[in-house]
Amino acid sequence: MLGRAAHASGLHRQPPDRQLKELLREIDPHRIGATVTRLAAFGTRHTLSSQDDPERGIGAARDWIYEQLRRHAAASGGRMTVELQSFIQPPGPRIPTPTRITNIVATLRGDGEPGRVYVVTGHYDSRATDVLDATSDAPGADDDASGVAVVMELARVMATRRTEATLVFAAVAGEEQGLFGSDHLAQQYKDAGVDVQAMFSNDIVGTGDAHDGTVADPRTVRLFVEGVPTSETPAQTATRQSVGGENDGPSRQLGRFVQDVAENPQTGMKVRVIWRRDRYLRGSDHISFLLRGYPAARLTEPRENFAHEHQNVRVENGVQYGDLVEFCDFYYIARVARVNAAALWSLAQAPGTPKGVIIDTTRLTNDTTLRWQPSTSADLASYEVVWRETTAADWQHVLPVGNVTAVTIDLSKDNVFFGVRAVDRDGHRSPVAAPTPG
Repeated sequence: MLGRAAHASGLHRQPPDRQLKELLREIDPHRIGATVTRLAAFGTRHTLSSQDDPERGIGAARDWIYEQLRRHAAASGGRMTVELQSFIQPPGPRIPTPTRITNIVATLRGDGEPGRVYVVTGHYDSRATDVLDATSDAPGADDDASGVAVVMELARVMATRRTEATLVFAAVAGEEQGLFGSDHLAQQYKDAGVDVQAMFSNDIVGTGDAHDGTVADPRTVRLFVEGVPTSETPAQTATRQSVGGENDGPSRQLGRFVQDVAENPQTGMKVRVIWRRDRYLRGSDHISFLLRGYPAARLTEPRENFAHEHQNVRVENGVQYGDLVEFCDFYYIARVARVNAAALWSLAQAPGTPKGVIIDTTRLTNDTTLRWQPSTSADLASYEVVWRETTAADWQHVLPVGNVTAVTIDLSKDNVFFGVRAVDRDGHRSPVAAPTPG
């Protein structure tokens, strides 16, 4: 028992380690630009476009992405595998006939805890103004060749590196027709009982300049994270309503973690966390994971230009419409890739998020007892308890408590929000887990 909290201190950002700094330097805006340009050159990547034309359509894009990821995997010493994950999507509002949809999934197996998984996606399908128009040009440079380029560049630079946990780099399809590819991917993980501890969707990450006359913001990326979990059960809702916690769901903790590890001179970026699941009237592939109870977030550029999204390529009243390569900034996309890399590396090298964290509510006291399950990480060093005022957006105080699974602190649980995070011997910290009453 710790009888007082006098030894607590303020929180400090987690600096990138030497390996992460090296990794971030290897991310290449020229390679990213080549990827965006090549994907746009397939003419259209509409989900309903040709699957077997070698030059145009989603099938040609699929095969090219697959071959590129296989080349990256060849440098991994057998640790990265690449698969074409295909399924038939039944007819629906945006799928008039049964359609084969294929995800390209590269999995980099972790050395220490391969069962702990982190996923990053971009969607390689595109669309024109009419969501059922599979023949018009739909270059999809920003939406979402930019996100696919991030995923492919991350796979390239990480393939040669060893991580504790498993990383998955996926180019998914069917997003514009209804998140079908990511829905299938997430359900595959759910059916197999895979411990996906975080997922990031990179969707429309092409530029910090909206090309609409507003001031450019090339050093900011938005990160959308929900508060109340999409998958929350009625019992969990009742508990949350009684004790609070609207801002302490797993995805919200993931947003705090990304800011902690990815806002630094090495990425050159500000992560603007938005406390919403996604933008108004829109949604991305992270929602497929949220529906299944996995923590997930969506990265996107700071200000969109809707003349360059979901539009036929044309000039109208002197305005250029269409999602063209010329409106992308490859250096900006590279910086977004560095934000992703900092988050994924820091997650995969740290211990997993603590599980089974409870706050003892069996008796009335003015102190707080927390308990949690022991970590399975081989290089676990200790745990830290964090807390903040109930009106504060982020954690304010941290108290190292050692390699224990229970602690009592002389602070009233009625007055602040608590959390627990794990720390390894190299100082890598996990995301925070908020306790549930028990």
